[in-house]
Amino acid sequence: MARSWGENLDLKIAKLPESPGCYLMKDAEGTIIYVGKAVNLKNRVRSYFRDTSHTPKVAAMISHIADFDILLCESNLEALCLECNLIKSHKPYYNILLKDDKHYPYLRVNLKEPFPRLTLARRMEKDGARYFGPYIGATAVKQVIDAVRDVFPLRTCRQTLPLKKPGRPCINYDIGKCMAPCAGKCTEEAYWDMMDGVLSFLNGDYEQVISKLRRDMMEAAGKMQYEKAAALRDKIRDVEGLMQRQIAIRTDQSEQDIIALAQDGLDAMVQVVYVRGGRMLGGDHFTLPREGAEEPGEVLASFLTQYYEDGNLIPRNVLVQALPEGSREQLEQWLRQMKNAAVTLTTPKRGEKHDLVLLAAKNAADALEKRNAHAAIREERTSGAAAGLGKALGLDHYPRRIEGYDISNTQGVLSVGSMVVFIDGEPAKKEYRQFRIKTVEGANDFASLNEVLGRRFAHGLAERKEREAAGLSPIGGKFSDLPDLVLIDGGPQQLRFARQALLDMGAEVAMFGLAKKQEEIYLPDREEPILLDHRTPELQLIQRVRDEAHRCAITHHRALRGKAFTHSQLEEIPGIGPKRRKALLHRFQSLKAIRAATLEELMAVDGMTRSAAEAVLQWARTKKPEAGRGIPD
Repeated sequence: MARSWGENLDLKIAKLPESPGCYLMKDAEGTIIYVGKAVNLKNRVRSYFRDTSHTPKVAAMISHIADFDILLCESNLEALCLECNLIKSHKPYYNILLKDDKHYPYLRVNLKEPFPRLTLARRMEKDGARYFGPYIGATAVKQVIDAVRDVFPLRTCRQTLPLKKPGRPCINYDIGKCMAPCAGKCTEEAYWDMMDGVLSFLNGDYEQVISKLRRDMMEAAGKMQYEKAAALRDKIRDVEGLMQRQIAIRTDQSEQDIIALAQDGLDAMVQVVYVRGGRMLGGDHFTLPREGAEEPGEVLASFLTQYYEDGNLIPRNVLVQALPEGSREQLEQWLRQMKNAAVTLTTPKRGEKHDLVLLAAKNAADALEKRNAHAAIREERTSGAAAGLGKALGLDHYPRRIEGYDISNTQGVLSVGSMVVFIDGEPAKKEYRQFRIKTVEGANDFASLNEVLGRRFAHGLAERKEREAAGLSPIGGKFSDLPDLVLIDGGPQQLRFARQALLDMGAEVAMFGLAKKQEEIYLPDREEPILLDHRTPELQLIQRVRDEAHRCAITHHRALRGKAFTHSQLEEIPGIGPKRRKALLHRFQSLKAIRAATLEELMAVDGMTRSAAEAVLQWARTKKPEAGRGIPD
């Protein structure tokens, strides 16, 4: 049987998408302890939660996981870039943390040169050059340069051009990989015509490169040069892999919020993705109930004004999936006033910014799907379970309010009763009540239950009559909201006593008993018990009510028992009355500390005399702590 990681984690694990992206593991305090990327989030993240062997480091990390988040991406390369940003931003404990940016190389084109070339740069400078990337290591940069030079005859030499006297072209000219500006074989204008294609290619417009490689591949295949055709086919694949648009990391130092929406006809989910310094740092999603069928532009415009009015930092650029017609300029002006600086608001329809919006929309849809799944499970386990329980018991109405009762005592001493309340399948703790048993002596749970129910319904019926006379709803009183269903912890005998108590009060309320041995359900007018499948939400709801009633009864009884034991011990000391007992407990906090106190410490307590302090010392020497009471000192 698969291990359960808790309702929240189990649901998230079950709903993981088969998409590239990043995952952020969190501990119980919400701190990000690990960031990873995956080509398939479903397979990768699930592997952490399987009962298989892990390395000591991974096992230690898994032991601290309390939650996780994901960010969906369009490609593995984009996920890798985003992973780098998230690691640098959050510095998770279980990630390898690098100290500098040397693993983020860029491609640099010096636009001031008459015949530019491609070079590797470790960081961007404000020198008028164009930078592309960052790329995943220097090897990736060199692969891009090689791919570009397979199509564009760029120079690679370090000579300062133009030369005063043309030289002899190198072998690259002979094999068609350089236009030989050093030898005067091309004009500056011709070279820049070629450079325009290079810049477009590096900006992501690489269709012309792919088209040329495909033409060459088809030509080689037509000439039956199959090895050359296969090499060109591999080159096409490499270029497509290398030049995926890196929308996770840009190089223009942009500061953007990307806002998109997902709707399901009932509710809506808005995703906000944050880009700072050209890097995607993460995102948040916001549920908008009852907005699932509204016009997307209207929903996003309303969200935008509320979101930024709350004091959230307004970036230089805001990209929105949709806006109402004619509202962009007005909203942009409002954003500028709120920021007191320039702000650009756009709804991109194409290009890289549009890709960013689509990515945010993809994350919004994923968050909405998870939220709906979680809500469906919660409804199944609460109100849905209550409705199912009503049908299983043959009720003709929905049991909105379910009450559970239990009795606790120690050999008949300090007997108490508890009443817990579940409304629509969820605990309503403000409605819980506790009773001290007054009329029953000894350990008689049947009679004690009879007393508790009698008192509860006597109060409830009287208060309901008073509220009805005053024109008030029964809901809201201390006891006037009567239950639709009563759970008794026990079998047929307990149920019989409990029902008799209600009949004596003139109250007709559906009730049943739950026997612990096999979790059998007993009804008052039925001899054979009802057995529900242990996996059903109905039985699980009953068990939660029963366990909660038991917990409350035990907790109340232990509190009374501890108080009674402490006070009864001190009451045995001559000359120690209620005020001195209170002062001693306030000063020393426990019987153990009082026994260990010196004469001077006892005499320093308010109201204590020397004779009283000596009496406490005499008691401490002769009275040993009583064992078996379960009451800590």
